Amino acid sequence: MQLQLMKSTYQALQAELCGSQKTWLITGVAGFIGSNLLETLLKLKQRVIGLDNFATGHQRNLDEVERLVGGEQWRQFDFHEGDIRNPDDCRKVCQGVDYVLHQAALGSVPRSLEDPVTTNSANITGFLNMLVAARAAAVKRFVYAASSSTYGDHPGLPKVEDKIGKPISPYAVTKYVNELYAEVFARSYGFESIGLRYFNVFGPRQDPTGAYAAVIPKWTAAMIADQPIYINGDGETSRDFCYIANTVQANLLAATTLAPAAWNQVYNVALGDRTTLKELFAALQSSLANNGIHYRRDPAHRDFRAGDVRHSLADIGKARRLLGYQPTDPIGKGLHESMAWYIARLQGTA
Repeated sequence: MQLQLMKSTYQALQAELCGSQKTWLITGVAGFIGSNLLETLLKLKQRVIGLDNFATGHQRNLDEVERLVGGEQWRQFDFHEGDIRNPDDCRKVCQGVDYVLHQAALGSVPRSLEDPVTTNSANITGFLNMLVAARAAAVKRFVYAASSSTYGDHPGLPKVEDKIGKPISPYAVTKYVNELYAEVFARSYGFESIGLRYFNVFGPRQDPTGAYAAVIPKWTAAMIADQPIYINGDGETSRDFCYIANTVQANLLAATTLAPAAWNQVYNVALGDRTTLKELFAALQSSLANNGIHYRRDPAHRDFRAGDVRHSLADIGKARRLLGYQPTDPIGKGLHESMAWYIARLQGTA
């Protein structure tokens, strides 16, 4: 009964949005998560303003969303090419906005170790610029992408929001500072925000190329091309992989919740289950085989990667209780839904 009640929370919200248009701002709209939020909101007949500087996002993601939603809904989207490190760009896009979904950031632990200054500029200065602009524009709610990296060296599992350790990468520092700034703006100015600590989000439009590609798209691309797979460590490292549909759900619930107890909080956004790298390799192998691609190589092992945590598993009880969050897509279903997209993209048929 409780599970069904929580599932209906998001369904009810979707129905409500279809009948009541609001204006949403998505920063990082051309990125993986941003473009999936854009697609969902346009399909729900919302008006969306988007901001991106294409540092990690791609025009092809926007083009794909346009094809999927059709011309009528696409006309409800207003794109601005700009940078969150520029206060004027932030002020411009916040005007007349009801909800901000702040996704723009430089992700990747390895990238932050190689270039902490640029990571700091985008993730802290850019974040503060957006907070200032959104408050000045009287935005109703500011929802931002936090990170499971904030748990740092805390050994406890599952990860609970109020128990964190010391950061072990510059990226983790920046995401923790985001949470601190959001809390200060709530205390000092009464500005409402909600932080979502993402755990290993995956799905269509996640870029498989580049030095900082996430493990699922990177391995999928290698398998499709029949290239070697490398596992960092012994393969028992585990992650709480979260399909993009669950992440979109959490953003929309956080932006629109009317419960005061839910405001000015941070939440784990995950599946609430963990998968080892060995298990992930087997799951990808199986999913590809179901699509006629048979990868027969064994993975090779190499050293653990600097800045990585050994295990990650989220307690999602707080998000269930206060937001009505109920993940609908376990990793197997998410991989199944993603695989056709990856095959089409990587074999040049999309």
